[in-house]
Amino acid sequence: MKPASRWGWAALSAAALLATGCGMPGAPLPPSLNLPDPVADLAAARTGNQVSLTWTMPKKNTDKLLLKGNVPVSVCRKEDPGTCAPAADNLMLAPGASGAFTETLPPALASGPPRPLAYFVELKNRNGRSAGLSNAAIVLAGEAPAPVAGLAAQVRKDGVLLRWTPDSEKAAIRLHRKLLTPQPSAASAAGPKPPQGILAPPPEPIEQSLLVDSGAQADQSGPAPDRALDRALDKDIRFGQTYEYRAQRVARVTVSGKTLELDGELSAPLRVEALDIFPPEAPTGLAAVATAPSATTEAAIDLSWQPNTEADLAGYAVYRLEPGGANGIWQRISPAEPLVAPAFHDTQVQPGHTYRYAVSAIDRAGHESARSAEAEESVPNP
Repeated sequence: MKPASRWGWAALSAAALLATGCGMPGAPLPPSLNLPDPVADLAAARTGNQVSLTWTMPKKNTDKLLLKGNVPVSVCRKEDPGTCAPAADNLMLAPGASGAFTETLPPALASGPPRPLAYFVELKNRNGRSAGLSNAAIVLAGEAPAPVAGLAAQVRKDGVLLRWTPDSEKAAIRLHRKLLTPQPSAASAAGPKPPQGILAPPPEPIEQSLLVDSGAQADQSGPAPDRALDRALDKDIRFGQTYEYRAQRVARVTVSGKTLELDGELSAPLRVEALDIFPPEAPTGLAAVATAPSATTEAAIDLSWQPNTEADLAGYAVYRLEPGGANGIWQRISPAEPLVAPAFHDTQVQPGHTYRYAVSAIDRAGHESARSAEAEESVPNP
């Protein structure tokens, strides 16, 4: 074998050994600095002069190794421009834990116009080193809107009308509604059961909120004292339920295309019982058609009208004007139980006579509407 060939085979053998790692130790790895991964889900909310932060502690360090023991956490806040001023530096949390921190804003940050204020958390190793700050969680510094005063409610047929005293800020209003009488669950052993079937309404959420522009909600109808109050109509209520309302003013500022909100204090709770004391609307479209008597049929007048759309409708009552006095007397001629269908067949009529009718609607609570417009019909002679 030629020398060149011997050297070539040696080179190939060495390459094979390097490729397989047989008998050749790898390069030593540097020691881990044990820097916790930065927090990536920091969130902040301000109510009044309280700022609350929440986040999730990482489970691993930047070398993808599990963290052991509690991790030192510091919190800072920063106005732009400015340095990140410390807010807390003595927190110790376990890896994977849910982090939380609440502080009362210093007077300088709780006054003046609304402006952005960024919060950060920083996780450090035992040597006080970190892999950097968390994501920024931004709230609004500045004076919180004044509390809502004069919150009042009126139950109407179309919902609950809420009113409050306006102020010069023209801030938006956030209304909070809590259902105090939730429907019983299917597993309840006692008490009335909620309606079942495809027509049963879905259960109401326990809590809801609605942001309204107080200036746009001002009602310019009614007497002058009422026009001084802002108001909003909550149409999404169910009669028979009890609700609790609270209100707060909300300052809104747009920063870099994102709307930030600064909430004022919540008002005192207002309890409202949504009692249904309102009758249905009077039926419309009443029509009467007479049938002349014959050898096979008796004289009759058939009535029909447009059905009502109230969800709690029980049915209808039919009235006929009977002779008596100057204008006659309206008598109910339908059964004591409300008619389910918007129609009635009156056979208590005589040929050659003219009759006048009206109908009313009745809800399940027994409230009866006003009578409809009248319909008149004459029965032909045979």
